[in-house]
Amino acid sequence: MSQTFRHPEILEIARTAGKVTVDELSQHFGVAVQTIRRDLSDLAASGHLERVHGGAVLPSGTVNIGYNERRTLNTEAKRAIAKACAAEVPDNVSIFLNIGTSTEAVAEELMQHKNLMVVTNNMNVANILAHNAECEVLVTGGQLRRADGGLVGNLAADTIRQFKFDIAVIGCSALDLEGDLLDFDIQEVAVSQTILRQSRKTFLVSDHTKFTRSAPVRIASLRDIDTVFSDRPFPAELAALCVEWNTNVMVSRR
Repeated sequence: MSQTFRHPEILEIARTAGKVTVDELSQHFGVAVQTIRRDLSDLAASGHLERVHGGAVLPSGTVNIGYNERRTLNTEAKRAIAKACAAEVPDNVSIFLNIGTSTEAVAEELMQHKNLMVVTNNMNVANILAHNAECEVLVTGGQLRRADGGLVGNLAADTIRQFKFDIAVIGCSALDLEGDLLDFDIQEVAVSQTILRQSRKTFLVSDHTKFTRSAPVRIASLRDIDTVFSDRPFPAELAALCVEWNTNVMVSRR
């Protein structure tokens, strides 16, 4: 197997486990440890991993993974999370879906819902739900982020302030053990904070890999979220905080 095929799989293993080791990867791929060391050095040089003794970890970084790459990550888990989230959305409500591949997965699962008013700052969500004739779709204004079809900035936030949503469904780039939702773009964060303030009920969709990542900007706390949809149970200390905060955690199996 050439490095062209090993590199994506190494990154997928790292995002699932949080780190990779030379010995384990050598056994997994059936190649020499020197070959794996070269692979990890190449991935570190490109900024995808950080070398540590005996292996590598995900970079702490201040820049998000590219959108096209995020679309292909943990697709089965995102689909299961999205199904569980959509099952909690009744017909005849107003709902906001923000930027992210997880919220786009939720949009796919809302295709059979009826009489929804969906407001979004995600052009991909709008294009998905445009095919549901029973759904009214409203798109905020804002600065277009070409990389992922997101609309951010003051105009997006000003549009959102004109509404009071029954439900908001948001994603995040990282989730730490203190229960803080984190992201990379401060303009996007400001919009997400406005969404939360303008919503009667708040849902977070987040797969387990968000625990192995970090991001520099704080959106909110899980105490501000009514229900979290994930694919694995939370660490014990965070699960205890969610109980204290009355934040419901729903775990969806693939």
